[in-house]
Amino acid sequence: MRIERLRISGLRCLSDTDLTLSPAINLFVGNNGAGKTSVLEAAFLLSHAGSFRSGSKDALLQRDARRLSVFAELVHQDERTIRIGLGRESARWEARVDGENVAIGQLVRQCAVVCFEPGSHALIAGAADERRRYLDWGVFHVEHDFLGQWRRYQRALKQRNSLLRSGNSVSDDLFDPWEVELAHTANRIDEFRRRYLDLLRPALEASLAGLLPELGEPHLRYRRGWSDEQDLRQLLQSNRSRDIARGHTTAGPHRADWSVAFERAPLREHLSRGQEKLTAMACVLAQAQLYAACCNEWPVVCLDDLASELDQSHQAAVVAQLVAAGAQVLITGTETPEVLRATAPVVFHVEQGQVARLL
Repeated sequence: MRIERLRISGLRCLSDTDLTLSPAINLFVGNNGAGKTSVLEAAFLLSHAGSFRSGSKDALLQRDARRLSVFAELVHQDERTIRIGLGRESARWEARVDGENVAIGQLVRQCAVVCFEPGSHALIAGAADERRRYLDWGVFHVEHDFLGQWRRYQRALKQRNSLLRSGNSVSDDLFDPWEVELAHTANRIDEFRRRYLDLLRPALEASLAGLLPELGEPHLRYRRGWSDEQDLRQLLQSNRSRDIARGHTTAGPHRADWSVAFERAPLREHLSRGQEKLTAMACVLAQAQLYAACCNEWPVVCLDDLASELDQSHQAAVVAQLVAAGAQVLITGTETPEVLRATAPVVFHVEQGQVARLL
């Protein structure tokens, strides 16, 4: 998969940007704050309907702009061309595929973008919701029934939490149907996630062994969000009093987590910040590799400020893998990284929100 053309309007400092991208390596250079990361963010939005940056979605909209829009022409491995777009005016998001209004889920299924950026170490050292987002994005693209089950689960979870906040006066009969729905959809979600992790594990462990051989054999661990020995419906019933006191549901796949452990670093606290970044990079590469195996094409790979995040030997290893795979890559930096000079990247200069291709 590659983005042949990318148009951006009203996104942060990018007011009107129209880019024709290389199918190989695209390098965006410029000073800090020039708008380089926002180009990667635009591509990421089309795949995730959200940013990899923290903060409110309101911050995406350029100051004084009324509308934000991102449009792309995608070319798939079989040379099919698809036109997709995502726009926001006020608080309302609109998605389009080949000129037709579609649900957000239909849009993001068309476009696959993975990203490594300065905050990616949070995938290893941060809160569990970061790791669930990573996991569920991958599951979404290989298990087509996942989204429907996830939506059903979220609806039932919202209803049960509402009942919990109503206090002890609520009849048990009102909880029963929502807990039946939660248990049924939770088991399906857990099944999808386990199946995906079984597929991911060989690629991830190989990627980790390549980037961090000094840490010994890596292992991927998964916790589904409730005890493997307990039935979730029974657990929800027995937990009602505690959940009422807390005001939310304390067990289920919305509490799931996974972790990476190494033979010589069994706890994540044993990792340095640099090792956290390399572990996160291995996760991004493994997910991209699995997507390629399942969908017969590599996703677009974004690498934000690569030269400041990894040392040269690891930069070279990552770039070599992506070049060998034939992936389209979008990279940012304040200057051309040494490891890219032999790859003849297409270079764009970014300054004060203006993006120009260099000859």
